[in-house]
Amino acid sequence: GGLLDRLVGTFGRAHTWIELQRHMRRHEESDNQALLDLAAAFRVPLMASNGVQFAAPDARPLHDVFTCIRNHVTIEQAGRRLAVNAERYLKPKAEMARLFADLPQALAGTEALAERLEFTLAHLGYRFPQYPVPAGESEISFLRRLTQVGARDRYRPYHDRARAQIDRELALIETLDLAGYFLIVWDIVNYCRRERILVQGRGSAANSAVCYSLGITAVDPVGMDLLFERFLSEERGEWPDIDLDLPSGDRRERVIQYVYERYGRLGAAMTANVITYRSKSATRELGKVMGFEDATIDRLAKLMNNFEFIDPKETMAQHLADAGLDPAEPKLLRFSELWSGMQDLPRHLGQHSGGMVVCHGRLDEIVPLENASMPGRVVVQWDKEDCADLGLVKVDLLGLGMMAVLEDALAVINADGPHVDLAHLPPDDPAVYTMLQEADTIGIFQVESRAQMATLPRLKPKNFYDIVVEVAIIRPGPIVGNMVHPYLRRRRGDEPVTYPHPSLEPILKRTLGVPLFQEQLLRIAMVAANFSGGEAEELRRAFGFKRSVARMKVIEEKLRAGMARNGITGQTAESILKSISSFALYGFPESHAASFALIVYASAWLKAHYPGAFYAAMLNNYPMGFYHPATLVKDAQRHNVLFAPIDVQHSMWDCTVEQDGRLRLGLRYVSGLREESGRRIATSKLELKTRNSSSEFEVSSLKFPNRCPKCGTDDASMLEEIRPRLWFCNICAHDWTERESPRPVVAEGSGLRPEACGLEPDRPRFATIDQLIQSAVLRRDEVAVLAEIGALASFGQDRRGALWQVERAVRAAGPLLDHPAQPALAEHEQRAPS
Repeated sequence: GGLLDRLVGTFGRAHTWIELQRHMRRHEESDNQALLDLAAAFRVPLMASNGVQFAAPDARPLHDVFTCIRNHVTIEQAGRRLAVNAERYLKPKAEMARLFADLPQALAGTEALAERLEFTLAHLGYRFPQYPVPAGESEISFLRRLTQVGARDRYRPYHDRARAQIDRELALIETLDLAGYFLIVWDIVNYCRRERILVQGRGSAANSAVCYSLGITAVDPVGMDLLFERFLSEERGEWPDIDLDLPSGDRRERVIQYVYERYGRLGAAMTANVITYRSKSATRELGKVMGFEDATIDRLAKLMNNFEFIDPKETMAQHLADAGLDPAEPKLLRFSELWSGMQDLPRHLGQHSGGMVVCHGRLDEIVPLENASMPGRVVVQWDKEDCADLGLVKVDLLGLGMMAVLEDALAVINADGPHVDLAHLPPDDPAVYTMLQEADTIGIFQVESRAQMATLPRLKPKNFYDIVVEVAIIRPGPIVGNMVHPYLRRRRGDEPVTYPHPSLEPILKRTLGVPLFQEQLLRIAMVAANFSGGEAEELRRAFGFKRSVARMKVIEEKLRAGMARNGITGQTAESILKSISSFALYGFPESHAASFALIVYASAWLKAHYPGAFYAAMLNNYPMGFYHPATLVKDAQRHNVLFAPIDVQHSMWDCTVEQDGRLRLGLRYVSGLREESGRRIATSKLELKTRNSSSEFEVSSLKFPNRCPKCGTDDASMLEEIRPRLWFCNICAHDWTERESPRPVVAEGSGLRPEACGLEPDRPRFATIDQLIQSAVLRRDEVAVLAEIGALASFGQDRRGALWQVERAVRAAGPLLDHPAQPALAEHEQRAPS
């Protein structure tokens, strides 16, 4: 009674209920009678509930499985943790009325409370943030001004088609009251430019001339004749979706933190990602619950990971038998049933890769929030689909590895001043298209897969739109729709170009009569069936991933009727309908392909003209792409990039481009060297360089040249100082003075800037191995690894000698001291006995 007394005192009798449940359990009625007495004593209302934990009685076994997973026990160990019976399901009103027929006041209390709690998610109270515009401006007037300024810069000249399209878009934006949304995205892009963070909008936003004029996207939708309604229309009924590609890693995190700072920790949040049970995860967790041995779980996990079936009752048994298991064993039969039931059920809540929600005021007053595991992040407990359905505005800040590569490569190329601007690359560089036609595309964005490499020599791209097609053609839509080979045959002239109907020729002409893009399907509906742009987008959504049979049927009838009015019937109509159905589900947006094609071109151009900088950036941003670093190195060598080995005197943590044009491998590629140790080596080197260059410190015996001027070897263990400032090469037996040492030269056309590294490769950073160990606080095994790979060669030692030096050094180093140092031998001890 004490607790109830406090609750009544805090919330009042009108807001406090006594809950009764009946699950056919022993002693339950005596407990309910005690609760009835409390309700009477404190004069609080009753309510009846069922403590629901699953939807239907047959879901109880799965509920028991999840109980075991939560408690980390097998089903045999669970004991009283499991449900006593299957009564805790969502019972219909009639069943609850039967159970509580003797307590009508409890049923009435339940209905009264339900009425008080009734609400709709459509009225969450969400408000979009107000963008701070200059005095005297509204959001739409400010957006118009920014757009016009940007359009005059983008379109030279600012022609009538672009002007008309921008006016049309701005009018719709004003009608839908979306000006603030565009300003907020523009603000994020502007921040990236101020901070020199590479950014590009993509997705359906590339269909917008306003986005292009604001600098959000880089594709001209007017020039490419892209369909604006794919991005925004009155019929769409939801916020537009703008994706921003950013360099992955710290730079993207800086942009995310800017959004948090701009709108407050409770005014912005990442969207969640609901992680569901898949074949492998369900197998492992269910196997543990059922008490299977680890070996059996491993076999089942391997089996189920590649398991696709049509009739699970038949093929599941067959696959279990193929795995050497007895499908008739009761445990395995039960496993099969439960495994099927677990598929696609929620497992845990993750964090979306880049979706961010912003609002005016506090998000926690509208949606549930939680702190992310990553410091400095807050997450909405809803996924992006939920947020979109409920009208919450989302901006995707996506990390793209190739954007980081481009930015890092530009930093190397432009180290001594601006030389390359991705926005002003020559548009039709023959070197780029030769590279693409020859499928020399290792490391090039989107076209480095084996399938793309097999297609490129057949497609032979000759212009930018060919790259757009290449990006889109190796996708599920064209493959499922059997469009790839017809397009390639028509491109080679092996098949005539035909169109499903003459009215569709303007839509399909660029792709030789073969539909490859979503926008084409939308235009087909607009031309063949007189759909509006908004209706065509509704068609795409109805036939898309969230397919609704009812919606599909209504729109299909409308589509057929519209085609019939235009004289398109029979097999032609069926063919068009089939194309729309398959492409709406899998088709790739043309605007998306065009945005990606820009990155394809930029990465190919850098690889063709600045291979050293390009490959250094690729290696520094690994893992990304399709290929192992060893493959990237081999490909770089094919492109005449010379590599310098890892050397503690010269290597930074990242790979760098040196003054002589060689690509110096970074300490990040030393297996067994901790990152903190590698970074300490780099930091120590820089500190020593500064100190050495500002003092008279000089170790003449360490002034090794870069390479032999005769044979060109750069193996320091093969270069020997035979007299002061006189060098000898043990490979070609050439000797030379320091004055004759080859000077660092940047090869013409190599694209390598002398200042890219910011170091002087021929200046030593450590005088001795002891100094290296002490400065970088290295462990014995780390120094040994450096010696074994030749990273200590610049100390004048080969690998074997370096290992001896390491052993001697670490025995005298404080934290690495394994044994007390032996005293030096006296003179008489050094003499051999006579």
